[in-house]
Amino acid sequence: MRRQLRPTDVKRLNRTWRRNTANRLALILESVTGPFNVGSIFRTAAAFGVEQIWLAGNATPPTNPKAGKTALGTDRLVKWHDPVPALEAVKAAREDGFTVMAVELTAEAVPLHRAALGRDVCLVVGSEDHGCSPALLDAADGVCYIPQVGRVGSVNVAVAAAIALAEARRQEWQNLPDS
Repeated sequence: MRRQLRPTDVKRLNRTWRRNTANRLALILESVTGPFNVGSIFRTAAAFGVEQIWLAGNATPPTNPKAGKTALGTDRLVKWHDPVPALEAVKAAREDGFTVMAVELTAEAVPLHRAALGRDVCLVVGSEDHGCSPALLDAADGVCYIPQVGRVGSVNVAVAAAIALAEARRQEWQNLPDS
């Protein structure tokens, strides 16, 4: 009979995955203003072991009460930086050893599953309405997009961040032996 894992079992399982994880992940949130999106992104970032988040443009900080309601305290688990201009965030991520990959629909973007994310990578997601700015897209090391087959042209920014983070970890873990 299947049963959900108990909290101790979950901690043990997560510890096993952490031991098999060496790559560093980071995020840049460029002008993501929806507090529920910001809170959701922070919660997902904490779950996938994101090291730090740079807020850029007019991004809403996780200290916003509505963001905090969704983040459930996970903003304490991920180092984050007050908003700076987008190009400063890209520069800071590079100086910290990250390859900067924007998640955006552009003519040059590669499908997410083909992007080289199995390394120290800083993923960038842009505003809910306009995505990443042209200046940020030019400054990024690469651009990838999330393939979609439905009749909707895009997904919510928090969902996009979660999909991209999961794919980065999947690429890192894909050659691990079965346990």
